[in-house]
Amino acid sequence: MKIIRIGTRESRLACVQAELVSNYIGQHCPGYEAQLVKLLTAGDRDLTKSLEEFGGKGAFVRELDIALVKGETDLSVHSLKDMPMEVSQAIPVIGYSRREDARDVLVLPRGADQYDGQRPIGCSSIRRRVQLKELYPQARVKPIRGNVPTRLKKLDAGEYGALVLAAAGLKRLGLSDRISRYFSAEEMVPAAGQGIVCVQGRQGRDYGYLDGFFDKEAKLCAVCEWAFMAYLNGGCSLPAGVYARIGQEGKLHVLGMYWDEQKGVCKMAMTGEADRPEELGIRLAKALKGLE
Repeated sequence: MKIIRIGTRESRLACVQAELVSNYIGQHCPGYEAQLVKLLTAGDRDLTKSLEEFGGKGAFVRELDIALVKGETDLSVHSLKDMPMEVSQAIPVIGYSRREDARDVLVLPRGADQYDGQRPIGCSSIRRRVQLKELYPQARVKPIRGNVPTRLKKLDAGEYGALVLAAAGLKRLGLSDRISRYFSAEEMVPAAGQGIVCVQGRQGRDYGYLDGFFDKEAKLCAVCEWAFMAYLNGGCSLPAGVYARIGQEGKLHVLGMYWDEQKGVCKMAMTGEADRPEELGIRLAKALKGLE
């Protein structure tokens, strides 16, 4: 029996996502056995700093990267939206899961049926903050850190009047009942990769046993969205979002958002060939910045 050690953050959501891969291995890969290796990352240890103060999304992946490079794990599982723009060639992303709901949602305290506007809305990203200001212009927006249960506890304790979270995380945790409102992608353009789980491996290793787990449509969307963000030089501190999807006609549709100090929130949509996702993402980024 070959043991596959899967690196993951310690949070319940991260473990649930890693279990998507381990369960697949257990059910579809005879001769293989998956084991989770839970690691505490810098971003999880220190909840007093903003992600900008950490210097970007690497705060959630560094420890997993080190374990993978050292051979202490065989692969790592991440939320794609937590991945930094640049990934080492030694530990490439080898595939993407089927996408869960990519939308952002509004979560209210237990017992509330609408946002009363009295207490701040908690959200963790500049992308959400600038779009919230358009949806709720009178609301005060306050940063919030911590895993999903921690944030919900702060909400229900009265520290916040509402939260903005990713639908995917709540659904994977079995907390869909906490969702009060879904924001359409047009209302609040999601983060690049939101709802997609990605798998990192070591260069030169054979990961063919995971081919059935990986999703081709998610890969096309991820490549398009990452190209958009990379062109804008986008880390977690950039007020930008992007959402790509494959239409029924087989075309790739992509919606992008970029915040400009003079113009405010700028949004634009484009359609292109699904087999040229990177080109489409770059074209949209150029157009949003007024270069085309």
